[in-house]
Amino acid sequence: MTRTIAERLDDPEAEAAEGRRKMDWAEAHMPILAELRESFAAEQPLEGERIAMAMHVEAKTAVLVELLAIGGAEVAITGCNPLSTQDDVSAALHAVDGVTSYAAHGVDTEEYYDAIEAVVDVDPTITVDDGADMVTHIHDEHPELIPQLKGGCEETTTGVHRLRSMADDGALDYPMFAVNDTPMKTLFDNVHGTGESAMANIAMTTNLAIAGKTVVVAGYGYCGRGVAKKASGMNADVVVTEIDPRRALEAHMEGYEVMPMNEAAAEGDIFVTTTGNRDVITREDFEQMADGVVLANAGHFDVEINLAELDDLAETRREVRDGVEEYALPDGRRVNVLAEGRLVNLAGPLSMGHPVEVMDQSFGVQAVCVRELAANPDAYEAGVHEVPDRLDREVAEVKLDAEDIAIDTLSDEQREYMDSWDHGT
Repeated sequence: MTRTIAERLDDPEAEAAEGRRKMDWAEAHMPILAELRESFAAEQPLEGERIAMAMHVEAKTAVLVELLAIGGAEVAITGCNPLSTQDDVSAALHAVDGVTSYAAHGVDTEEYYDAIEAVVDVDPTITVDDGADMVTHIHDEHPELIPQLKGGCEETTTGVHRLRSMADDGALDYPMFAVNDTPMKTLFDNVHGTGESAMANIAMTTNLAIAGKTVVVAGYGYCGRGVAKKASGMNADVVVTEIDPRRALEAHMEGYEVMPMNEAAAEGDIFVTTTGNRDVITREDFEQMADGVVLANAGHFDVEINLAELDDLAETRREVRDGVEEYALPDGRRVNVLAEGRLVNLAGPLSMGHPVEVMDQSFGVQAVCVRELAANPDAYEAGVHEVPDRLDREVAEVKLDAEDIAIDTLSDEQREYMDSWDHGT
């Protein structure tokens, strides 16, 4: 039987106290979730709901999970990455009334999926996922649960890609909100969250300067834009690799050099993958790289850097610094891989994920989407759904109020003008 985090730890109470301290710090800087907490406590919009979650279990996520429990839900959670769980935070969550946590740091593949199976035992009515492993597990192993599922929420780009592929194949059998794709998530979490946290963690893990180096960013979606922007702001030269001609042109017009990865391989000092695809950096690229390059992945799964091919090329491997593995090649060149090729902003020894304020916005969207599914379960058919614009705007308005920022509103005349088609010269 899969153990909860409390059953894994030698001193779960002490760990929970430390995790609670981290949660309290995050909570103090999350005004959106603070406002939702008041309404959820008063209105109990999730009473009777059972929520199965697979997420990065760290302090910001824990504030969201506690909010869902405060709103009346029974919640079971595990990690969505074997290295991103913080055990003390997981213990603190397990101590919250209505929450069971199976998330533990450093589990192997079998334990990872055993924990997902344990979470499914909550008999869920709603799922919340980061990477879609929970959704795919339910479809593959527990299709009998699908009729009772009101819907789910997906946090990240990779997960939404997987869900859209399932939907295209007719294999997605309950409704899912693409939280990743809504403006209050994409414009902030993907750009500023990924960019800032990835570059900060590369700098902290290596203790090397970014300024003056050439940073190669693979992929120029929202996450890649954020990494390129932050690297440029740290005075690096930035090279972008792309497969989409429009995004490549956009990167060019933003002032970045654009070239294929195999050419960029010979130019870069630091490489950051943000594509959500596999084999972005491969044997042919490793063969072109200079001595001492740093490779980091900011995509969800550890498939973007082909570590099997790098291992085949290397004569030796060793950990040269916490979170840095050196692959020594026969000709004396050294290739350094951060966080085992997993999410550099969450899986490294110093990683703390995205900034608190950024995740307040993303998790605010998650919370109102869960509330929406509980309130209107018959409004959404099986498939991938955009987050309703009214919910996205609700979160934005709360954030503006918290920042004491006022904006203009349309007059009746302006609204009528915008809604009309017959105004001419």
